[in-house]
Amino acid sequence: MSANFKYTHDVLIYPLGLVLLIWFVYWFEVKYNFNFTNYGIYPMKFEGLKGIIFSPFIHSGLKHLFNNSVPLLLLSMALFYFYRNISKQVILYGIIITGLLTWFIGRPSYHIGASGLVYVLASFLFFKGIFSRYFRLVALSLSVVFVYGSLIWGLFPGKVGMSWEGHLSGFIVGFILALAYKTNIVTKPKYEWEMENYKEDDDEFMQLFDEDGNFSPEVLEEEQNTDEEYHVIYHYQKDIKKDKDLPK
Repeated sequence: MSANFKYTHDVLIYPLGLVLLIWFVYWFEVKYNFNFTNYGIYPMKFEGLKGIIFSPFIHSGLKHLFNNSVPLLLLSMALFYFYRNISKQVILYGIIITGLLTWFIGRPSYHIGASGLVYVLASFLFFKGIFSRYFRLVALSLSVVFVYGSLIWGLFPGKVGMSWEGHLSGFIVGFILALAYKTNIVTKPKYEWEMENYKEDDDEFMQLFDEDGNFSPEVLEEEQNTDEEYHVIYHYQKDIKKDKDLPK
């Protein structure tokens, strides 16, 4: 992965398309009076496995949908910008593995919503940035904590109707994916003084310091004055007039 992060259309198209899809599903439910809740994850039942694929796109209400849409859009945009080479894999594996883990540990109820994927993205972006030890990605990790640090409370049971099992599953999966893709950590730029053939005596910047390490531009000026020789060449041209111009 390159340290030169560049904007591509994927940064906007895929995240926006994902959010529009879950809004379309909700609109379809309201418009045609459907209820897709039974397509969610129902733990430890074979028919509940279909929810692994469908549950992230199903929401119980407008508030539930809106609360998932904003973080899903922002976090997926960050994913596609900073980790575009592995972004699609993270989302695909995040959905499948989170759903499967929720199916194993969840309560006997339908688990729906994109919050599990939100936790995957938040966890992945945080741990991946910390593991990279690259300043831009670490800054991204801190930003995730600052903006979505309150997500940590969703990992514990307490709120009625909230699938904390799905949240916990997503958080765990995000951490696992950050470890699994550790070999794709961004390559840090190598500066001139880190090169093997670097010589301090040839560095013009280092020559601005004296033997005691004090900044002294005069040192370089003195060396340049003593080392350089100036050769001045004068050309004389004699003004010779023709005889006809000479006074008689």
